[in-house]
Amino acid sequence: MTPEDMAPRIVRYGELKPCKTAFIDAHTPGSNQKENFTIIGGGVSESPDQHVHIAIPHGFNIGAAGQPPRCRNSLHSHRTAEVFFVLSGRWRFFWGRRGDAGEVTLEKGDIFDIPTGIFRGFENIGEDYGMIMAILGGDDAGGGVIWAPQVIEDARDHGLVLSEKGKLYDTKRGQALPEGVGPMPVLTEEELKGFPEPTTREVVGGYVRRYWDMVALADRKPCKVIGETGIIRDKPGFEVDLITRGSATEAMHKHDIPSVLMPVTGHWRVDWEGGSTVLAPGDTMSVPEALPHSAVPSMSGDATLYHVVATGDPAGPTWGR
Repeated sequence: MTPEDMAPRIVRYGELKPCKTAFIDAHTPGSNQKENFTIIGGGVSESPDQHVHIAIPHGFNIGAAGQPPRCRNSLHSHRTAEVFFVLSGRWRFFWGRRGDAGEVTLEKGDIFDIPTGIFRGFENIGEDYGMIMAILGGDDAGGGVIWAPQVIEDARDHGLVLSEKGKLYDTKRGQALPEGVGPMPVLTEEELKGFPEPTTREVVGGYVRRYWDMVALADRKPCKVIGETGIIRDKPGFEVDLITRGSATEAMHKHDIPSVLMPVTGHWRVDWEGGSTVLAPGDTMSVPEALPHSAVPSMSGDATLYHVVATGDPAGPTWGR
């Protein structure tokens, strides 16, 4: 495969195309400055304005959220697993019906495998613009987002209405629900009982791993971060490994399905039969199935990357496993 053939499968950080109207809280004060990115797969955006960089099915979706300081993403849930790792900034994740069941603060490289069926939100509590990368289980990402009732109500007060089919309408632009299409129903109190509210101890102990701990574990061989045998023992539909300078190898290998490389620190030279490129933090590369390739740091200094590959397992639920 030539470099020209591979180019559409490499998304550079500086070329990411944001959507500022991706979700129902796009006008809600405190959430109206966030940018959403869909990198691989269709994602869960509710806006037709969302750009998809790589539409090739991988068995999972990859996206990102970029937010200035004190900007938050409202409480929501997914029907499939959602894994975040911090690319830059300092982030507070919180969960529960009202967002007060528990919370954790994550720094660069930290990873959070958020269990299915739990309302969660997050905010940038750092001093600069921050970015978190997200992996969602399944090719269809579970059919969209489930919003906490107050999020839908707040959005309506600021001009955004979500249809029962998951499409956004902006009344400030003169848009209205089509005839015969109703608004997205708000969850009833009885339905809300089905969304667990685990404590901070329960969630952090089982589903959060710190970057420097993983780096230490990956000093000689890649660290299996998420997977059936991972340090987070879960089967969300994909596996995640962390590779460091000490565990990288120039030996070529291949997978029978597409895999994804996502540098966290340093610059990485990726070689394959037919070409080569260098990836920087924030870049995302989709490696085609059956293509021999390798990835090694190209410069001195700290160098780590996450490697993601689908497993074909159900993409949830994960809570309680």
